[in-house]
Amino acid sequence: MTADLFLFDDSAADGWAPFAASRPVGELVFGRWRLRERVQRALGASVAGHCTRAWLDRYAEPGCPRVRSISTLPAGAALWCSRAVPGRATTLPAERANLWVDDRLAGVVLGEDFEPLDLGWQASPVPLEDASDHVIGGTWLERPWDLVAKGVDRLADDLTDTSDGPLPEACHRIGDAPVSIAPDARVEPGVLFDTRDGPIHLGSRVEVRAGARLAGPIHAGPDSRLLGGAISALSCGPFSYVRGEIEEVTALGYVNKAHDGFLGHAYVGQWVNLGAMTTNSDLKNNYGSIRVGPPDGVVDTGLTKLGCLIGDHAKTGIGVLLNTGTIMGTGSNVYGAELPPKWIEPFSWGQGADFVTYRREAFLETAATVAARRGVDPDAEFSGWLGAVWDAATGAS
Repeated sequence: MTADLFLFDDSAADGWAPFAASRPVGELVFGRWRLRERVQRALGASVAGHCTRAWLDRYAEPGCPRVRSISTLPAGAALWCSRAVPGRATTLPAERANLWVDDRLAGVVLGEDFEPLDLGWQASPVPLEDASDHVIGGTWLERPWDLVAKGVDRLADDLTDTSDGPLPEACHRIGDAPVSIAPDARVEPGVLFDTRDGPIHLGSRVEVRAGARLAGPIHAGPDSRLLGGAISALSCGPFSYVRGEIEEVTALGYVNKAHDGFLGHAYVGQWVNLGAMTTNSDLKNNYGSIRVGPPDGVVDTGLTKLGCLIGDHAKTGIGVLLNTGTIMGTGSNVYGAELPPKWIEPFSWGQGADFVTYRREAFLETAATVAARRGVDPDAEFSGWLGAVWDAATGAS
């Protein structure tokens, strides 16, 4: 087993708006697992750190590896690109090696005697000289919306080993895929489990309210609440509260969508609050391909179904409507009846197209309050990380 494994964000990952502003790409969920967890499970080594963007040097999410400069890695360390998704389980070589996925360099093992790598290599990695080549099965994620487009199939695959169990009293089931419910989860009478398109897994202390219709594949992480409505193809948790019409959504955790409204083909960062009746469109009226906005200019996703990508700590007011392909930047706060633009800069505050910058002190105070409500200590590390994100996004640093 390799002693030290590090994930690195290349230049493509650096453009993964809105999520790259506040977290390493390896800490994004794909299917049931974070990309970091996938690498650990497949390569048989724990991730010791992330090599990522400079403003994330103070990244301090509880339970996650910290950031490390690529020029300071120890001898024998292995590097793996956060956008490369390994397939079958394998063991990393102990000697100096180049690691390939689908004919592209996905990582390297540095060996005991090596020249330190630099940020140029991290942005555009090249094979090591005098190194063996090892092919590892897997695939690549090219753009952040791949997490949406490919997420449901990946989630269904992740849940194939779910163990089946009895349904709670007065609940009903359609389909043959398994339903797994943690012993301390609470499911009220009258819930329908539809497993025709995939399994359903409810984690520890999950609560499901009466009248909810759950259609697999679904993974609800610890302490999440499914409060009612038609919920299908959802990966969420921990502490994610959802209600309404939900379809093909990933919510990183600590997400509050406790009211009605449609959320479809969407990816939601941590600590997001969606006001009552917030609704996104995920299909154009002409059924055409959906385009998204900056930072790389307008890009055609090639997808006919794409709702929104919402960055960490973003919030919407009651009744907010989001167009197809909307990207909400980290820490943005949108309200009002006027349709906002499809590209919303980080830490924007306002309605329609009329935005100001969310004040640093106010943002950090609100983030700390929200974290404390869910039992997370908003300590100096937490505030330092988010403050550095605000500084970088607003040009203050």
